Amino acid sequence: MKKWVPLLLFAVTSYCSLHAQVKLGILGGLNSSKVIETNHIPGWDTTTKPFMNSRSGFQLGFILEIPTGIKGLFFQPAITYITKGRVYNKNNDSLAALSTDTVYNKQTLKLGYMEVPLNLTYKFPLTASRQSFFFISAGPYLSFIHNGSTTTESLLSSTHKYHSETDPITVGKGSETYTTFDWGVNGRAGFEIGKMMLSAYYSRGFGDFYHAGYSGTFHHEVIGATLAVWLTASGPAKVPRKKDTDRDGVTDDVDLCPLQPGSAAWHGCPVPDTDHDGVDDDHDSCRYVPGVSRYHGCPIPDTDHDGIDDDHDSCRTVAGLARYNGCPIPDRDHDGVNDEEDKCPDSAGTAGNHGCPVIVVPEIKKEETDRINFIAHNVNFTSASDRLMDSSFVAMDQLAGLLLAHPAWHLTIEGYTDNSGSPAKNLALSRKRAQAVKVFLIHKGIAASRLTAEGFGQEHPISDNLTAKGRSINRRVELKLSIEKKPAP
Repeated sequence: MKKWVPLLLFAVTSYCSLHAQVKLGILGGLNSSKVIETNHIPGWDTTTKPFMNSRSGFQLGFILEIPTGIKGLFFQPAITYITKGRVYNKNNDSLAALSTDTVYNKQTLKLGYMEVPLNLTYKFPLTASRQSFFFISAGPYLSFIHNGSTTTESLLSSTHKYHSETDPITVGKGSETYTTFDWGVNGRAGFEIGKMMLSAYYSRGFGDFYHAGYSGTFHHEVIGATLAVWLTASGPAKVPRKKDTDRDGVTDDVDLCPLQPGSAAWHGCPVPDTDHDGVDDDHDSCRYVPGVSRYHGCPIPDTDHDGIDDDHDSCRTVAGLARYNGCPIPDRDHDGVNDEEDKCPDSAGTAGNHGCPVIVVPEIKKEETDRINFIAHNVNFTSASDRLMDSSFVAMDQLAGLLLAHPAWHLTIEGYTDNSGSPAKNLALSRKRAQAVKVFLIHKGIAASRLTAEGFGQEHPISDNLTAKGRSINRRVELKLSIEKKPAP
């Protein structure tokens, strides 16, 4: 470790001499360091931790300053020798001194590191001459252990003899050893006046730098102040620049538009835009016709001349309408009648029938009506209920079969009751009975749109309500067929 430090310093000095914008300085200062320890030893927080104190030390090394290209921001790496550690110091009272035969016990941990902070620094000028600054700096650091020792001091109560012993630390990976490398973050703030830089700093280690014989963590914490002196200047004196008010790279003495950023080709004035389309003439292929930048200043083309430019035309080579994104009116069923005029856009038809197929619906035959009426007379309900009687299911199955065989038929189901109960309840019951027939047919595969269910209560009896048989007949449904006729062309 000690061999490469001079080589590094030589390399840094050589680099600074070859790069005039890089400054080299020396820094030094005093610090106070302590160890942040955590463990699970019973009673440690009350019997030991209160007697752990900070240790005074120092820092000495070299610092570089490298411009980043961003005004006011610099990269400031450094290499320093810094001391760290802590002090354990406990004075016993009379009783404790007699029981332990120790008046006091003191243990000092001294560690020396070669530390490399890698900070970014931002400077705030305090004067117009930019010779004085307030600065803040922060960044990570890497530490390499250089040396270290542990000094133990004690005074015995029985003999009043003072004892002191110093042992070197052990670096490695085993128990009670110190790690070679450590790392953390640091921050500093202060003032730079001329070649002097005074700052206060704080650093916090995140590496676990010690392998104890028990479970625990050990991190460094340092607070200090440093004084740095720059040994090299930041570069040659700047040649005074000619004034460039609009900062366009064309100095005011040759700039015809000194208050407007422009181009050297136009003597410092903005490039003109003859057609005022936002594309300057240097990049406009149609200087006298307003256009858009993606077409080099020309208007968006309209290949099919339908008034819809190609950027918004989904059918660029076929004339169409804006509401169809430049495409013709669609004709989904390909029957020659466009969808806007086609009342049946998904079924091929004829122009004379508004694009719908011609459907000639046959008349319902008398025998089919008689059969429906016969079925209706065999659909009965239990008293005061909308539940179909078991004897009705054969007729209901026949009804479903007929409707499936004649998809053009529409069936109206009218429900009736006897006169048992109030008229209002009978009306509600009749509607439920008509709905029960409808639900049955739907379950058999008949479309609900072909079925209409209505209830008329105890109105229009077809038998005498004075007898049980007559009332049974009045608890019925009537089925009426209809069919939608579409005009022929």
